[in-house]
Amino acid sequence: MTLDTYFDYVIFPILTISIVLVFIRLFKGPEVADRVIALDLIITIGIGLITAYSIRSGQAVLLDVAMILALIAFLGTVAFAFYLDKNKQP
Repeated sequence: MTLDTYFDYVIFPILTISIVLVFIRLFKGPEVADRVIALDLIITIGIGLITAYSIRSGQAVLLDVAMILALIAFLGTVAFAFYLDKNKQP
């Protein structure tokens, strides 16, 4: 089994199934925190997809896109945590 075949038949389907399951959690989540965590996980899985595609196609420039997306996701998570902390205080 070559690396390209492994990406096509194992890695990409697993990542796709995980995105579908996380989208279900995003729409079904009972609280806002659950939805934000699901959105953060979708971004993380998207970073995994971009990285896997970058390795498969040999385009290293896509790794820069994945790093920028990771930084934006991290800042969004920190901002949401700060928002939740400010709302809990009387």
